[in-house]
Amino acid sequence: QVQLVESGGGLVQSGGSLRLSCAASGSIFSISAMGWYRQVAGKQRELVARITSAGTKYADSVKGRFIIYTDNAKNTVYLQMNSLKPEDTAVYYCNAIKNFLDYWGQGTQVTVSS
Repeated sequence: QVQLVESGGGLVQSGGSLRLSCAASGSIFSISAMGWYRQVAGKQRELVARITSAGTKYADSVKGRFIIYTDNAKNTVYLQMNSLKPEDTAVYYCNAIKNFLDYWGQGTQVTVSS
């Protein structure tokens, strides 16, 4: 089992920045990918960014504004979000993939005011 705990969400004005953190614990050996998804009420959860040993992948809507990176010593993945827009408002979920299984954090709310 993998446990994921997010932090760092909150309220920010348009154009501002936030950094989300996701600490992984438990059986983290062989995690093949970690990433961030977001979901707005009534809509499907969507991929924001993902990082693997092969590199990073971003949704088109966040390219150039968001950066995903890891601190392996802390078993933590971060999402640096810059130039935030009201349409970035959502619940952000941390995700880990291990042995083709998805693990999810509890979610953290990000609200961007105009």
